[in-house]
Amino acid sequence: MTPAKTSPAAVHPLHRPILAWYDMHNRDLPWREPGCPAWHILISEIMLQQTPVSRVLPIWKEWVERWPTPADMAKEPPGEVIRAWGRLGYPRRALRLHACAQAIVDQHGGEVPGDHAELLALPGIGSYTAAAVASFAFGQRHAVLDTNVRRVFARTVTGTEYPPPAVTAAETRLATELLPEEDARAARWAVAVMELGALICTARSPKCVDCPVSAQCAWRLAGSPPHSGPARKGQAWAGTDRQIRGALMAALRGSREPLSHPQLVIQVPDSALREPGQRSRCLSGLIEDGLVEPLPGDHYQLPA
Repeated sequence: MTPAKTSPAAVHPLHRPILAWYDMHNRDLPWREPGCPAWHILISEIMLQQTPVSRVLPIWKEWVERWPTPADMAKEPPGEVIRAWGRLGYPRRALRLHACAQAIVDQHGGEVPGDHAELLALPGIGSYTAAAVASFAFGQRHAVLDTNVRRVFARTVTGTEYPPPAVTAAETRLATELLPEEDARAARWAVAVMELGALICTARSPKCVDCPVSAQCAWRLAGSPPHSGPARKGQAWAGTDRQIRGALMAALRGSREPLSHPQLVIQVPDSALREPGQRSRCLSGLIEDGLVEPLPGDHYQLPA
């Protein structure tokens, strides 16, 4: 459902400069090209979650060539989709895309639905992805709140360096109030603000001198006060469950035959572990998540 339109007294002063900046500086990305299929846009949105464009772009191109429609992907076993995911990280996203493809074929005749509520009902599709696909693929008017957009609004409007850890009702209200009235302009606004956050209003070392709204930015006008909330923690890697799970998944992706337990766990040396039993816990977690299929004789493979 398209959000109810507000009736502001005038066009918001952020609209024109941000949209004009986007017209001049937006990146030439294939999922933004006119006529890009909704399925290809949906794939890009899932891949881009927590993963930079540079890593997504070559994998996205391979996927849309291999699986140009949901029906093409739905025919494949989920293990093949996980294998093709490669090292993008968070491989449950691959399972979600496979489940989406199946649901789109079974429930929507193989076409990605344009209705926001139907998008939200697809497996693994949350509020952000539903709004993004409805906006970017179908030109609808929705508040699209990713990390970049939230940071831009926090600084330019709220006057804080960073948004809260999780999306709040106040953020959603603000994003909705800031939407331009016309659907097409609102959809372009959504991607323009996202691009501004990705290229200029970055988390670290924002390029305020190049920002089209620096003169209006509440955070900058307040003297760029430092973040006063809970400390922002960086994502550790070495010795974490994420690293162990990734090593196990890499071994299974690299083999067309099931691996025995010794063949699998040897991929994670003791020196990589933080605690006893970490390997077993990670393997059990992968099985519970549906990313690894156990076989008789203590063998393992990607799900068939």
